[in-house]
Amino acid sequence: MSTLVSENITDSPLLVEHTAGITRLTLNRPKQFNALSNSMLEALQQGIDSLPDSTRVVVIRARGRAFCAGHDLKEMRAHPEQAYYQALFNRCSHFMQSLIALPMPVIAEVQGIATAAGCQLVANCDLAIASTDARFAVSGINMGLFCSTPSVALSRNVSRKRAFEMLMTGDFISARTAAGWGLVNRAVAPEELESAVADFCKTIIDKSSVAVSTGKSLFYEQLDMPLDDAYTLAGAKMACNMMSNDVGEGIDAFMQKRKPEWTHS
Repeated sequence: MSTLVSENITDSPLLVEHTAGITRLTLNRPKQFNALSNSMLEALQQGIDSLPDSTRVVVIRARGRAFCAGHDLKEMRAHPEQAYYQALFNRCSHFMQSLIALPMPVIAEVQGIATAAGCQLVANCDLAIASTDARFAVSGINMGLFCSTPSVALSRNVSRKRAFEMLMTGDFISARTAAGWGLVNRAVAPEELESAVADFCKTIIDKSSVAVSTGKSLFYEQLDMPLDDAYTLAGAKMACNMMSNDVGEGIDAFMQKRKPEWTHS
């Protein structure tokens, strides 16, 4: 059973839980379909900016029938100024990029709908597991608004034509389709969602944190590089990684047919 060690106030937009190397950030605006209001974005940013040193994996999940329905349209309509919108989208983009900058993997645990910026959030997480009842869309175009910022993350997860189809039609796709297209890693039965994410977390926590953080950093840094530059960077990162105590222990453990004992150094 998980133990909440943060002060979880029922009307807080975000619930934060730390247990056994996992920090779970739970979107807590179920009546608003967990829309990304300014207060929600502020809480999310604070949540990842103040992760305890013991965190090995971050899980983003949600309460209620929806994972996240995108930006808070009611709040947006109450502030019809371009400067307000620019600040809002800058705040959201900064948060999304902050997830990539974290040294540990971020896993989306998705139930219900994930639309617009909610779909962006799923795409921006390093890994994602969805319930088979989840659905995904970038539906701003149905309201006359092209999902520009969600398109950045979406187009880096699925093929160009599939991303463009979603962006141009605003149509929902199923969790199984999302898995087939690469938006999520897998789709599981609703009753298996939490345990599937927990298994994913355990698999990562069992690895050397040095290897995990090195790998995440390298993975994103090399993606858009020319091939030669990517190999140069990868070689340098791998040589540095080889000097860690964990690699020596890992190789010795492999040769001795035993489980490694990581020092995470």
